[in-house]
Amino acid sequence: MSQDPAPASAPKAGASSRRPNGVEGRERAYDRFVEGNLRRNYFAHFTHGMLGMTGFRLIFAPTFVPAYLHMLTGSALFVGIGQALIQAGAIASPIMGAAQIEHRRHVMPAAMTIGVLMRIQLLGLALAGWFLTGSLLLAATFLFLFLFGFFLGSQRVAFQVVLAKVIPIRLRGRLQAWRNLAGGAIAAGLSWWAGVYLIGPNVFGNGYATTFMVAFLLTSAGLATLYFFMREPGSPTVREPMPFLQRLKEFPVLLADRDYRNFLIALVFATMGRIAIPFCIILAGRRMDIDGATIGLLSLAFLGADTLTNLIWGTLGDKHGFRFTFIGTVALWLISLAGMLFASAPWHFLLAFFGLGAAMSGNMMSVTTLVLEFGHRDDIPMRLALSTTAETTIATIGPILGGVVAAVFGLVPVFLISIIALAIALTVLVVAVREPRHL
Repeated sequence: MSQDPAPASAPKAGASSRRPNGVEGRERAYDRFVEGNLRRNYFAHFTHGMLGMTGFRLIFAPTFVPAYLHMLTGSALFVGIGQALIQAGAIASPIMGAAQIEHRRHVMPAAMTIGVLMRIQLLGLALAGWFLTGSLLLAATFLFLFLFGFFLGSQRVAFQVVLAKVIPIRLRGRLQAWRNLAGGAIAAGLSWWAGVYLIGPNVFGNGYATTFMVAFLLTSAGLATLYFFMREPGSPTVREPMPFLQRLKEFPVLLADRDYRNFLIALVFATMGRIAIPFCIILAGRRMDIDGATIGLLSLAFLGADTLTNLIWGTLGDKHGFRFTFIGTVALWLISLAGMLFASAPWHFLLAFFGLGAAMSGNMMSVTTLVLEFGHRDDIPMRLALSTTAETTIATIGPILGGVVAAVFGLVPVFLISIIALAIALTVLVVAVREPRHL
């Protein structure tokens, strides 16, 4: 990503840019602040990310929520709809969130508000599971999943902007790797424990609801740590506020960057590869006996992969660039889904879930970090928003399409669609996207 400072108001395409008086001084003060508070901010982001990953991985693992929805409905289609609602909520919110923060010199107040609202949805899932039944429980669950996705979209933009402000590019990969390593280790053990001791015996009348409450408590602790320890510098340059619809009209300027545009294409097809994810646990259930302990064990394999591979992905990304790791994760993802398609024994599924966990955790790190490096710093919020919206739009359609295909044609075609989409994404990344650090 270019680090040359821009005018306080980003110039129109083709216009010349001149630094206004005082910008160079603000840039130097900004750099001094970042380096002077690096240890403190590194700790804050590490702890926040570690506890956040621990809680949110319980929600995003392709085990707990799909199995919960399948328990409530007995329908693969409703499993797909529930997963799609998370992504549907995140379609518009990234752009709305970016428009609210890209003109602010301090982003943390808005980021904290978004983080609190997102965590409230986990609390809602837990309370609904404990106190509601029947169709009312299903409706409330779908509502909270949708709102969780809505605030997730804005949070991804806000907190990545904060990360980009206070953590230099040379350390971002290893920071995310170490926090995911620690968070993945805790989440892996916690997922097994939740499957055996919460879901299996149906603690408090709904073991899944109890698991969601654990996720709420862990993610809230992480957010509190960030609030008390993080120190944010004022941005030396920001965009001028403009009407939301007018800002949308500037998207073609962002897409004029060929490598970013091709990155988006690869991201869209990689996201299509998620179609099969909610149905992995259902496929496993049709080929072997599934109970709470088995769900916990498969979750342990999925989340344990995070523990063993995140440091590898982060180190490789810092050293070789995150295009390199994006390619590696898509390739591993494709192989894991293909292996799951042919799995029959329990150890086959354990290995496939392990590969899938390694691929998806590295993929998330690669995508969210690589997008920070295209184009200019002042456009980071909207570039993040555009990428997140493109991703979540496809991720919304995918589970519904997967549910329909699974209901009509069976699970195998769902996996084939994912494999083909991942193969296209891999081809685009290799052929048409250059490493932005080398441009």
